[in-house]
Amino acid sequence: MDGRRFRILTVVDDFTRENLALIADTSLSGLRVSREPDRIIVERGVPSTIVPDNGTEFTSMAILQWVQNTGIDWHYIAPGKPQQNGFIESFNGKLRDECLNETLFRSLAEARDKLKEWKDDYNRQRPHSALGNLTPQEFAKKKTMDKLAA
Repeated sequence: MDGRRFRILTVVDDFTRENLALIADTSLSGLRVSREPDRIIVERGVPSTIVPDNGTEFTSMAILQWVQNTGIDWHYIAPGKPQQNGFIESFNGKLRDECLNETLFRSLAEARDKLKEWKDDYNRQRPHSALGNLTPQEFAKKKTMDKLAA
């Protein structure tokens, strides 16, 4: 409401459809962005591939160094081809339509709180037809249990 803009880093697991991060800040440097995969890896393990767009925060020296240090496959989508990363584009559209376009934020702190609520609802309350009508959290838990049983 005060006219200040903020950016949001969105991270979605393509397999489980879980929203792993919604990071809001007035700017998102490559160094700041590189901390999120580290946090997610501690919680969930190492992903096989990360697929970002070509935004400056993802093409920075900090990210390039992070990729080199971790050895994780980093696959950029082609410039101007958002359909190559359809899951995150669909997710971003839902986030925009259901939260960002519907809410007036008084502060960055309030935006972060609302984003956390929306993320929790998305992961815990919404069944997805692509996941057999399970929520992303239920699907991830089921797959973890299936993997342990095998």
